[in-house]
Amino acid sequence: MTAQTCPRQHQRTTMEIASLEPSLYTVKAVFILDNDGNRLLSKYYDTELYPSMKEQKNFEKNVFNKTHKADNEIAFVEGMTIVYKCSIDLFFYVVGSAQENELMLMAVLNCLFESLGQILRKNVERRCLLDNMDGVFLVVDEIIDGGVILESDPQQVIQKVNYRADENPLSEQSVAQVRSYTRTHTPSNVTLHV
Repeated sequence: MTAQTCPRQHQRTTMEIASLEPSLYTVKAVFILDNDGNRLLSKYYDTELYPSMKEQKNFEKNVFNKTHKADNEIAFVEGMTIVYKCSIDLFFYVVGSAQENELMLMAVLNCLFESLGQILRKNVERRCLLDNMDGVFLVVDEIIDGGVILESDPQQVIQKVNYRADENPLSEQSVAQVRSYTRTHTPSNVTLHV
């Protein structure tokens, strides 16, 4: 018998080969759910994965049902690698493809969690998150852009977002403080009417 290779063994589809090639687009989605599985924040970076809001919410509900009582940090749901963490009444999820490196996804999750911890002054809970949603979106956008991981160091993220734990957010500043800041940080050739 001659050593003949089976054509099916070595024949791969273009899709299989493409999925094995390294890609910068490592994150498919990020979402934060409350302890009832309701969406507080979500960003999907692969529009073909779950194109409609209904499909996204079904996926999130499925992920929540399989993870909210588990003590693991990694789950495989619907062919996706999911790393997650819970804090008081929140669940944080980072989603990648089935062959994605879990350590990279976990680095993104930890950066997100620690950055939000600094912004929310260690009060990583639903009410504080909702009160500071503008900062939360900025943090997510500094960590991930279009599915590409930009940053995994929480200190760098906080610095880029320009939040400092000892400063009040803009929403808590008085009108006088905002006027003062605007006057000192506006170029002299710009006229302000405040």
